[in-house]
Amino acid sequence: QGQLVESGGGSVQAGESLRLSCAASGSTFSTNAIGWYRQAPGKQREFIAGISRDGITKYADSVKGRFTISRDNAKNTVYLQMTRLTPEDTAVYYCNGGGFNSGGYYYSRNYWGQGTQVTVSS
Repeated sequence: QGQLVESGGGSVQAGESLRLSCAASGSTFSTNAIGWYRQAPGKQREFIAGISRDGITKYADSVKGRFTISRDNAKNTVYLQMTRLTPEDTAVYYCNGGGFNSGGYYYSRNYWGQGTQVTVSS
């Protein structure tokens, strides 16, 4: 399996910003779309954003307009820029190697990073 390593999590105040990074192995990065998911305590893991190999993006409604996903092909890295954070954004954030279906929706494959904690206080 390919390797995915997240970084950039931390503790911030509401309204502040964070940028998460997902560094992928070469084969994982070049053959998969990359997505971000998050899991809050007691909740199911949910899709946040995805980006295809050619840069097409998809966002969950809960983060649209606040979060931006991007990829740097030279660095095999995908970023998640998070702005206007709220306490409801507190979760462990995971990146994933997946794809997009014909309907334009991101689907996950069994490539997951270890997660990075984001805590937003009010």
